[in-house]
Amino acid sequence: MNKTILIVDDHPLVCDGLTQLLITAGFTVAGQAKDAPGALSHRAFKSCGLFIVDLSLGEHSALELIVRLHKMKYRVLVYSMHETSNVVRQAFDAGAMGYVTKRETPTILLEAIECIFAGKIYHSPRVSEILSDTDPTEELSDQQKQIFQLLGRGLSNTCIAQELDISVRTLESYCVRIMNKLNVSGIKKLRQKAILAFKKDIFNDGQGK
Repeated sequence: MNKTILIVDDHPLVCDGLTQLLITAGFTVAGQAKDAPGALSHRAFKSCGLFIVDLSLGEHSALELIVRLHKMKYRVLVYSMHETSNVVRQAFDAGAMGYVTKRETPTILLEAIECIFAGKIYHSPRVSEILSDTDPTEELSDQQKQIFQLLGRGLSNTCIAQELDISVRTLESYCVRIMNKLNVSGIKKLRQKAILAFKKDIFNDGQGK
């Protein structure tokens, strides 16, 4: 199996540290690239079995690079400081086979590499925690989030419809979609959930001051 690795990261210290770690662990490091064009044009590109990609590559999109590598049947491991569920999901949707955050231990990174070379998907412990703690409201559209927030403030359907300049029937249709996404049965339970979320946000804002 080809265990040659190319590191794609625009931080020289990170690249050098990873290179030393990987060589010590017995892997072959083909080189380093600071951005997507550099990775795609690297002289060792075709000989690589795995690309370790940071998600912050300046003006170039790391997600687009992951999509291209995935389409070309290359394995990709994301090694990033980003720890939001939305970003993690985007990376996996783009075709990444693994995701490790930069605050995790070298042992976890090496475990991820071995797992991916074995053809398996890898979620680091931190990433698993992030995905399990995902806020279901992240799945809502901007319009649905706005309605959910207004419900949380205790506004009636009529008041919400007037504020958004839509009919009450249209609002009710939105509420049904929101209930489906949040796995809530009934408008009463939806309102209760929205109010709890609203109170939690107020509390958190107060703690941050």
